[in-house]
Amino acid sequence: MRQAIESFMVYLETERRLSLNTQVAYRRDVEAFVDSVEARRARPAKLSDLGVREVRAHLAELHGKLAASSIGRKLSALRSFGEFCRREGLIEENAVALIRRPKLGQRLPVALPVEDIGQMIDAPQREGAVGLRDRALLEVLYGAGLRVSEAVGLDLDDLRCEDQRLTVRVRSGKGGKQRVVPLGRKAAEALAAWLAARDQLMNARSPAQAVFLGTRGKRLASRVARELVYRRCEATGARAVVGPHGLRHSFASHLLQSGCDLRTIQSMLGHASLSTTQRYTHLDMGRLFELYEQAHPRASLPRRAEPGRRDHE
Repeated sequence: MRQAIESFMVYLETERRLSLNTQVAYRRDVEAFVDSVEARRARPAKLSDLGVREVRAHLAELHGKLAASSIGRKLSALRSFGEFCRREGLIEENAVALIRRPKLGQRLPVALPVEDIGQMIDAPQREGAVGLRDRALLEVLYGAGLRVSEAVGLDLDDLRCEDQRLTVRVRSGKGGKQRVVPLGRKAAEALAAWLAARDQLMNARSPAQAVFLGTRGKRLASRVARELVYRRCEATGARAVVGPHGLRHSFASHLLQSGCDLRTIQSMLGHASLSTTQRYTHLDMGRLFELYEQAHPRASLPRRAEPGRRDHE
């Protein structure tokens, strides 16, 4: 079983070309299953254990400890591992595919109002180069809807300026997919101010191409970026304390509310499925009806007749 896992990891890296974070998550989930089998059976796990009985027993151990979405992710990892083993001839069939995913509740991420986003970014930042970096990072996270790993993974070569318009090339998206996202004027100005001061955080071991640097000169860590967003939410009194993903969701929701079509938003977010984009871009019903009445030729409500007056046909 352990040897099969190592072959599976090579497959994820070389053939499926998944991101390093996804590879780590797959390994962790599959090895957790192996540890569970060995603890229950008091023997080394075998490939024959990759069946309905053992997988269900493992998932039952997680029930009540993890959210349904987390259990579903672990089941997906085991399904992928089982399918890999089947295709490699290590097992006859992928029995894990017979197990249903747990039902998920409709839990939508929070989108902050435009006013709260503006306050987070425009309120006074820390002094010096660190403050300029923080502002630029917030502008990029919200202005391009990037995942936090994509933002901290940006290199200088990923920033392109053509006809006075700045774009960001995302090379570290999910599944190794690349995309190009435009950045607005305020984000471009914040980036220019930070890049002019970037040398203040650099040292001999700094990555020469990294856009965002930490205080020790290394590439900025995702953890530090998350803490920055949480801290800014709390400091500026935002209506909800969100992380970088909340800024990504706000980016998509605000574009949709302003009339941008879902396909365009899907392209900018880097979603493989339009259904994923729809989940991230919900609108309140009041705004939905407002847009509907503006757009549909037969949607406007009839006017009330004035007292004592009758409309003529």
